[in-house]
Amino acid sequence: RESFWSCSESAWDRPVAAWCAGDICNYTGVGCRQWRPPLAEQDGNHDSWSYRVGSMQSVAIVIPCFNEETRLPQEEFYLFARQHKGVDFIFVNDCSTDGTARVIDTLCSKIPQQCMALHLPINLGKSGAVREGFIKAFAGDYAAIGFWDADLATPLPAIIKFSALLADSQLTMVIGSRVRLLNRHIERRSGRHYLGRVFATMASVVLGLTVYDTQCGAKLFANNTLLRQVFVKPFTVNWIFDVEILARYQLLIRNQGGEPLTVSACEYPLEQWHDVPGSKLRAKDFIVAVYEIIKIWDALHGPGRKAYYKRISNR
Repeated sequence: RESFWSCSESAWDRPVAAWCAGDICNYTGVGCRQWRPPLAEQDGNHDSWSYRVGSMQSVAIVIPCFNEETRLPQEEFYLFARQHKGVDFIFVNDCSTDGTARVIDTLCSKIPQQCMALHLPINLGKSGAVREGFIKAFAGDYAAIGFWDADLATPLPAIIKFSALLADSQLTMVIGSRVRLLNRHIERRSGRHYLGRVFATMASVVLGLTVYDTQCGAKLFANNTLLRQVFVKPFTVNWIFDVEILARYQLLIRNQGGEPLTVSACEYPLEQWHDVPGSKLRAKDFIVAVYEIIKIWDALHGPGRKAYYKRISNR
């Protein structure tokens, strides 16, 4: 068990999963609930944790969870995993205070070859939970890694369509877009929809991209060096870390070269999406989002852009 203090990295640069290499967290000194290594390390069979491609590429989906005891549809995850052996799930419990840990552990015990639970000892927010899940997924040889909202506002079958788009093209990412079109079933509260349109316009201006929906909780990325650079350091924002992901891609491509996101990213109009009761997003969070987008503007265009690039590129 490696001592945290023996590392040269700062505390917030080091993955939380690495802090908890056993029953006692080296950083917090508190008990860590059922931290487990990647599934391939548990059963000694590398093929059980990745490479189960079948008719599609191998995919890892990170599910960030905070107090999702009554919102996480276990049966839907179970049935989907049984039917799609090329998809693994990493459930990241962000130090929930309800029965989320028990729900996740129960689900993972039913399909241990495709699901694992990562219980964080401290609350990092959604951005931190997603990042911890990605860091864990990087240990596997996945063709694609993504994240999905635990309440399945976006149904799981969309993973198959996202994966097919990545596999059949040179795309870097596929992101869900909640667009109300004919023969699409998008059920979204009017207030959140219009606030979302205002925010999407602001995000597009800051990013220099025409993005319709940055905040949909369904995204899939090609697993490559660029993705690892995007996730190497903790995000500087929490509510709109989706925008910071795109900003990091933009900054890295600008400085290192590569296909621009106008070519390598795809917004996929979802066939179905619905608001699930119990969302933690409130109208006041829009104010926080505005502050966070100013921080992202500075990282891309302001005086802090050189320092920010150096930080995420390790240069």
